[in-house]
Amino acid sequence: MESVLSVLVIAVLAVLFIGFAIHAARQHRLRQEALQGLANSLGLSFDPGRDYDHDDRYAHLEIFRRGSRRYAYNTVSGRMSLGRHDCGIVFGDFHYAVRRGGRDNKKKSERFSYLILELPWSDVPDLLIRAEGFFDRLGAMVGFDDIDFESEEFSRAFFVTSPDRKFAYDLIDRDMMDFLLASRPPLIDLEHGRLCLCSSRRTWETKQFSQQLAWLESFLSRWPDHLVARLSEVA
Repeated sequence: MESVLSVLVIAVLAVLFIGFAIHAARQHRLRQEALQGLANSLGLSFDPGRDYDHDDRYAHLEIFRRGSRRYAYNTVSGRMSLGRHDCGIVFGDFHYAVRRGGRDNKKKSERFSYLILELPWSDVPDLLIRAEGFFDRLGAMVGFDDIDFESEEFSRAFFVTSPDRKFAYDLIDRDMMDFLLASRPPLIDLEHGRLCLCSSRRTWETKQFSQQLAWLESFLSRWPDHLVARLSEVA
């Protein structure tokens, strides 16, 4: 009797595993088809394959240096107009593996979505904007570099750091503060003339890529005219 039950349990588990694998494969295919459709609608190219060189090309962005077994996939790329600006753009999904710890010390896969914009100006100072957390507030108490702004609400909501404080204050004026507070964007990382938005530990639905593109257009349109003029002169 016990052997029969064991066989039944194994059979049920096998059926569940096969069903899960079929469902995952179907969801993967549907995601690729949706991203292909989005790329076509934007006049961009789509590559569903694994790009193992992505982390080298964008090594200056910290999010792509985490863990091991790193690769980008479902990659959409090309050039598109965002408001007054014609920009190079890359977006899609990214995978890396990290140690879970514990007795087995096995690696766990992490996946997230990202969007990288080639800024239309070549000499843009680095800047990081993200939601402020508990450890950021502790860090601020011991002098870590979190730039504070005239709005206490904004300073409590966001952690901002840049080697060029003047640039940070010029970019994040009252209008930009209100915009960021209202839209609550994901992490914004400006480095080496590129702007990266990413979700850190989750993938976006296809419609969320479109929403992030629309957000980027609104974000760029709010860069103060005097700052844009100065950056354009340098370029």
